Amino acid sequence: MIRKIIKIDEQSCDGCGLCLTACHEGALVLVNGKASLLRDDYCDGLGNCLPACPQDAISFEEREAVEFDEEAVKKHLESHHQHDDNEHHEHQGHTLACGCPGNHAELLSRPESTYKPETQQENKSQLKQWPVQIKLVPPNAPYFDNAHLLIAADCTAYAYGNFHNEFMRNRVTLIGCPKLDSVDYSEKLTAILQQNSLKSLTLVRMEVPCCGGLESAVKTALKNSGQIIPWQVVTITTNGRILENQIHN
Repeated sequence: MIRKIIKIDEQSCDGCGLCLTACHEGALVLVNGKASLLRDDYCDGLGNCLPACPQDAISFEEREAVEFDEEAVKKHLESHHQHDDNEHHEHQGHTLACGCPGNHAELLSRPESTYKPETQQENKSQLKQWPVQIKLVPPNAPYFDNAHLLIAADCTAYAYGNFHNEFMRNRVTLIGCPKLDSVDYSEKLTAILQQNSLKSLTLVRMEVPCCGGLESAVKTALKNSGQIIPWQVVTITTNGRILENQIHN
C-alpha cells in the first residue's frame, strides 16, 4: 500500500539520538552513528520524531510500505524491555536495539575510595561565575569578555573525576542538557559569541548520542555568529574516560 512514512537524510543526521526518544513505537535505531527506520510497520506516520531532530534530517514521504501494525509494535516494545540487559553502548562492543543509549541502565565498577579533607588545590571549586545554566546566563555578562568559554553537558562533571581542575580552571563555565531542556541553545550561544570577544571555546560532552544536540548547537552558533576562534570537542565515556578530543582552529 502507498502511505505516509518518515524519511531520514543520512547526510544531515548527526546521530544525536533525540528522535529515538521521541518515537514511542521504537521504530528508530542508530546504525553506524545515523538514525535509521527499523521496520516500516513500526512507523505510525504521525511524525513525533520530526520536531525532535535539531538538523531537520527527518521528513515525510509517500511510498509503498506495509501498514502500521500496532500489535507488532506492542510485542516489539515488550521484547525490548524484557531483554534490556542484552543491549548496551556501541563503544562497549554491542548495539542498542532501540531507545536512547543515554537512558540505558549500567552499573559502573569502581574500587572503594576513602574520603580525604579538602587540603589540596585540585579539590577546590574552579567555578568562576554564576549562573552556570545556559538558559539562565545573560549573553552580555561582563565575565564573558576575553574569556575562555567552557560549554559542558550536565553529566560530564559527574562522570569525569577531575573535571574542575582539568576543564573548568581559568574558564567561564556553562552547562546544559539538550534532552531535558526544551530550548534551542544555539540562539543563546550565538548571542554570547556575537556580543563578546572570546578567546576560545571548549565543549565537553558525553559519548551518548543525545549529547550530539549540544554539539550541534555549538557548531550552529559558531557558524551563525561569524566568529573565528579556536575550539575543541572533548567526549567523555560513561565510565569516566576521555574518549576523543577534537581540536579545531
